[in-house]
Amino acid sequence: MAKITNYISDAFTELKDNVTWPEWAEVQRLTIIVAVFSVIFALITFGVDRGFEILVAKVYSFLKN
Repeated sequence: MAKITNYISDAFTELKDNVTWPEWAEVQRLTIIVAVFSVIFALITFGVDRGFEILVAKVYSFLKN
C-alpha cells in the first residue's frame, strides 16, 4: 500500500513542479479550435454518410426494377 501512496504523491509532485501548464487564454483558444474542427468533421462525416445512403438507395432501386 505504501508503494501506491508513494507513486500517487510523486505523480502529484511531478504535475505541480515539473509540468509547464498553458495560460488560461491559450487553453480557451485551443478549446475553441478543437470544438470548431469537431463540428466541421461531424458535418463532413454526416454529408458523406448521407451521400452513401442516397447512392445505395438509388442502386437498390435500380436493381429492384
